[in-house]
Amino acid sequence: MIEEKLSQLLGKENVEFKPDILESFSKDLSFVSPIRPACVVKVKNLEEVQSLVKLANETQTPLIPVSSGAPHLRGDTVPSSGGAIIVDLSGMKRVTHISRKHRMAMFEPGVTFGELISAVAKEGMRLNIPLAPRRSKSVLGSLLEREPVVMPIYHWDISDPSGCFEIVFGNGELFRTGAAAGSGTIEEQWAAGGSQKEAAGPSSASWYRLIEGSQGTMGIVTWGTARCEILPKLEEPFLIGSSNLETITDTLHWLVRLRVANECLVLNNVDVAALLANNDKEFQKLKVSLPPWVFFFNIAAYDYFPEERIKGQIEDMTGVTKKIGVQAVKNLGKIEAIEFLKIIQQPSSEPYWKIQQYGSCQDIFFITIYEKLDELIKTMCEAADKVDYAIANIGIYLQPIVQGVNCHCEFNLFYNPQDVAETAKVKKLNSMAIRSLMEKGAFFSRPYGENTSLIMNRDAATVAALKKVKQITDPNHIMNPGKLCF
Repeated sequence: MIEEKLSQLLGKENVEFKPDILESFSKDLSFVSPIRPACVVKVKNLEEVQSLVKLANETQTPLIPVSSGAPHLRGDTVPSSGGAIIVDLSGMKRVTHISRKHRMAMFEPGVTFGELISAVAKEGMRLNIPLAPRRSKSVLGSLLEREPVVMPIYHWDISDPSGCFEIVFGNGELFRTGAAAGSGTIEEQWAAGGSQKEAAGPSSASWYRLIEGSQGTMGIVTWGTARCEILPKLEEPFLIGSSNLETITDTLHWLVRLRVANECLVLNNVDVAALLANNDKEFQKLKVSLPPWVFFFNIAAYDYFPEERIKGQIEDMTGVTKKIGVQAVKNLGKIEAIEFLKIIQQPSSEPYWKIQQYGSCQDIFFITIYEKLDELIKTMCEAADKVDYAIANIGIYLQPIVQGVNCHCEFNLFYNPQDVAETAKVKKLNSMAIRSLMEKGAFFSRPYGENTSLIMNRDAATVAALKKVKQITDPNHIMNPGKLCF
């Protein structure tokens, strides 16, 4: 029996069959159909992961790697078939290596944002993080999902700030990407002055691109590295409010292009209220008091001549805002720029900001260019109107990425999961909007859930290529089967 083999392999205390635990992993806050796993196993190191993958191949048992804690929102950790084993990586908590010299950190999949932010801060560094991630979110999980980060000035490639990964492929083979694939052990590489920071490789291939976004369908990543940035000596955050999105994006474009802004992002009044409010009354009051669009950005200076740098960058910023005809302020109504900065530099408070007011949130996100934003937002609103979902309740988050050359656009559909009619309405809107947005040119680079096949099947050549690679790395299809195109 596989239960006995798992207990022998990992220890009886690390194999969980309790119905309530299995039920918690059988579903999440997405619209993916619930399926209960056979069991949940906790692994502590590389050797246990390798042994587990070997056993799964021998018994043809599906494995689903999970590194983040609840709540899960995208359906990627819900089994697609019966008999699956949830591989709980949250106990792998080591921060293996931090180097200020190379501005990098190496860590295991169970390390959360709060834990890593604290660890690198002791070395005078910080992470380029997503917008207020939930406290239980694995940093490695976020990197593998290519979640957008709030400092586009340091975002040179769509995968940044990822560095290298160590992965046990579905076929059981151990593989290291990028600079980590070099000769010798990792410790020998450190002794020789090496750093596992360069993502590309080995050779001319960029293997990390295969692993990122794969939702655990290629293998189990046991550690990763991330590029870090130096902590500023001085910071000057600002807010700009406007009813005109083009004015906001024009200002954003120039501040990023001139490399003036560090953290910078755009939220509509709904998302600002959701991020800042502590209760429903405060949420409703704040939402109506704000302009339709809020642009936040931060100017930072470092070790050398920080006062002079801040002064010069503020002059550059003022030149841009005067030319466009907007005013950057320290306070926008009851919102203080300095408090907003503190919020986005840390994980979200509890409960997670996207589910605090209504209980659940369905995200629709894609990559686009600034010129298409108005049309795509209009398309989203038209779809919401067709299903009678209140447009005034749609949160919108715009994040410039890759040095500002394009934009992550995200619609947050807040709803009460206990309300059957409202849940059905949002589910219908989700499918309808994705179809309409694709027709208007939205690029869904990270498909999840029930609409994945709709998105993936638009590129038959890529699907065919992925299936060939999958056959090499996971010939028995034990890794998270049923996700993406597998």
